[in-house]
Amino acid sequence: MEFTVEHGKLYMLQTRNGKRTAQAALQIACDLVDEGMRTEKEAVAMIDPRNLDTLLHPTFDAAALKAATPIAKALGAAPGAACGKIVFTAEDAEEWAARGEKVVLVRLETSPEDITGMKAAQGILTVRGGMTSHAAVVARGMGVCCVSGCGDIIMDEANKQFTLAGKVYHESDIIMDEANKQFTLAGKVYHEGDIISFDGTTGCVYDGTIATVDAQISGTFGRIMGWADKYRRLKVRTNADTPRDAKKARELGAEGIGLVRTEHMFFDEDRIAAFREMICSDTIEEREAALEKIEPLQEGDFKGLFEAMEGDPVTIRFLDPPLHEFVPTEEADIEKLAKAQDKSVEAIKAIIEGLKEFNPMMGHRGCRLAVTYPEIAKMQTTAIIRAAIAVKAEHPDWDLVPEIMIPLIGEIKELKYVKDVVVATADAEIKAAGSDLKYEVGTMIEIPRAALTADAIATEAEFFCFGTNDLTQMTYGFSRDDSSKFLGSYYDAKILEGDPFAKLDQTGVGLLMEIAIEKGKKVRPSLHAGICGEHGGDPSSIEFCDKIGLDYVSCSPFRVPIARLAAAQAAIAHGEA
Repeated sequence: MEFTVEHGKLYMLQTRNGKRTAQAALQIACDLVDEGMRTEKEAVAMIDPRNLDTLLHPTFDAAALKAATPIAKALGAAPGAACGKIVFTAEDAEEWAARGEKVVLVRLETSPEDITGMKAAQGILTVRGGMTSHAAVVARGMGVCCVSGCGDIIMDEANKQFTLAGKVYHESDIIMDEANKQFTLAGKVYHEGDIISFDGTTGCVYDGTIATVDAQISGTFGRIMGWADKYRRLKVRTNADTPRDAKKARELGAEGIGLVRTEHMFFDEDRIAAFREMICSDTIEEREAALEKIEPLQEGDFKGLFEAMEGDPVTIRFLDPPLHEFVPTEEADIEKLAKAQDKSVEAIKAIIEGLKEFNPMMGHRGCRLAVTYPEIAKMQTTAIIRAAIAVKAEHPDWDLVPEIMIPLIGEIKELKYVKDVVVATADAEIKAAGSDLKYEVGTMIEIPRAALTADAIATEAEFFCFGTNDLTQMTYGFSRDDSSKFLGSYYDAKILEGDPFAKLDQTGVGLLMEIAIEKGKKVRPSLHAGICGEHGGDPSSIEFCDKIGLDYVSCSPFRVPIARLAAAQAAIAHGEA
């Protein structure tokens, strides 16, 4: 506070909010309630939900960070602090971590097959990608620090090194060419095993080791969360693909799973070979034989998720990405697949080449896979229903109703075609088991056409879940993996104020959501709707979801507390609490 006293009169000149840590904000809010200065609602409204991130992830030691200078800056895609030795492949990350090394995984971009290496790493740094790239989304789900879109990196994967053309140069970095009146700035070369540190909140990258501090959750955290749960209307689910992630989300207050990405389950060593056999099969019988090897493994996956959620809703999305993401790229793996399929290496390479697409994000993926290969939908339905029947038999008091979600629908006939496969398969399994299991079939609204024709879609779908990552991509015509190359210019030119993949575009994408909800509920009043894109963990986007009447938001496990608090603040602001 700044003040003055003149002729015996006190004048307040100006005030400014004092800076405080997240722990201090929670403590102050609780103290004010205890002292009768604020109500519980007012205390909930005082706290910035985004600050809760610092309570759940490691951070850099403040003194050590103050002495450090960033060598690069990119997108802070998943919060936390990471420090470790550089590795360039998922396999190396696993191998080095297994022998006790702390590693950071540096990639041009990640794909689903990197999932095991991403789990082993302290953090992930990518050259390409935005806030909803594969690396960003998966890292947030696992609670692993991630910095994406670091365009200053010049990658040399073949030699396991990269050059960082950073902002800080020294005299020794200058390579003079006086004859041509020019000079070159030599960026530092980082090799496998060199140590770097980076901050997933600020996006800053540092040379060498910076000490980290483990997250600490104080007792006031639970008290504030209790008040938030008391006043919010929106349910909060999580995006989780493993029982471990599901349990962590449940510990943080999740009330179900809003998105299971089943593609992440196909890359384990015990199933990727069978899935590749399915892709390279020539007949339906060969595809079914390959899928039979995977079905019991998928069944185990789903059983673990149902058990972790203890009867709370679990929404399982059918296989979504294009098949080219699953085929081998290494010569040894191609030869192994050729031998298993009794085909020549050239024949396998021809199949792999035929799967390549000019624009895979809008290509042969989502429900289009199930239309082309109904055997995949049958296998996944069988695994879901068998797992649910088994868990329900063990826990008859649980209200277990699996939700089967068909992705990337744009046309009602697509949905009906795939749903017919699901219903026929599920009903046969339930009848054979003598069970009374109930299930629901719904869809992801990711294509503008689906939102605009939601009244037709709702005749078949029992629930909607907005996949706002792709819905934003399709509405804007921006690639979520490449937009970081030009979005900076858009901010500078005041064309956009922020990244539409991080903060929901309420004017365009939000309007499509409103249209879909209104049209869908007119046809099916019992329709329940949620959001499972990464916007489900953004406070301003959650406020909008509350306003338009969604039933729940779903976000990565470590963003669940943020969503709970933001949902309470939305309900208070809208007069619902």
